[in-house]
Amino acid sequence: MKKPKVISIINQKGGVGKTTSAVNIASYLVKSKYKVLVVDADPQANATSGLGINKDSVRTSLYDFLIGDVKTSDVIFSSDIENLDVLVANPALASLDYDLAGKDRREFVMKNKLADRELAKYDYILIDCPPSLGMLTVNSLTASDYILIPVQAEYYALEGLSQLLQVVQVVSKNYNPELEIVGVLVTMYDKRTVLSDQVYKELTSYFKSKVFKSVIPRNVKLAEAPSFGKPISEHDRWSKGARAYKSLTKELINRIGDGA
Repeated sequence: MKKPKVISIINQKGGVGKTTSAVNIASYLVKSKYKVLVVDADPQANATSGLGINKDSVRTSLYDFLIGDVKTSDVIFSSDIENLDVLVANPALASLDYDLAGKDRREFVMKNKLADRELAKYDYILIDCPPSLGMLTVNSLTASDYILIPVQAEYYALEGLSQLLQVVQVVSKNYNPELEIVGVLVTMYDKRTVLSDQVYKELTSYFKSKVFKSVIPRNVKLAEAPSFGKPISEHDRWSKGARAYKSLTKELINRIGDGA
């Protein structure tokens, strides 16, 4: 049975472009003829709404999928884009740490659930992780083949990365030895500033070839697309942001392979 490639998009800092990246990479993977599932693992449910689903109407979510007996059909919604689906979130996810406390092999709950035969139809599963390093994030990492780390091109961009990498190391050592960093993505890049260039160089000196050549610029169209419930490929496919995510997705596919 074919196994989807699972990628966690992670950084415990908020506002670095995690959800934007999850939604837009997913849309360009679909344009490359892959079938994609976005798992919204953030209680704020921004990936859910960013793909056109009214998050206020979500009653059954990833939370119920992880701790209950709900079927995939109860929690996976189709977006307006063919072959792009969303495993939806709602605020109930915020209590997952509490609900998993004391549970045997609690780090493997998501991995076991994503092994559902119904999900084998996807080529890629992208997990939009929450801005924290709690049990939800540990579950996402344990369930993943790869992680992608968006980093904002600003002061303090590297702050907290060492803590994140420690968690990745612990998960890799104890729960998921196959886990691999597929790449580090510089977001909100402004080529007019020295700072953006400095952040890119600093990341490259540490992560070497793991840093994607494609950078995501500050872009008004990219920022406004979620309010329309659309990825940038549908909102304004000729914008700088759209071209950047298209280029990034090509790089990602080249690094991972065909997702089969």
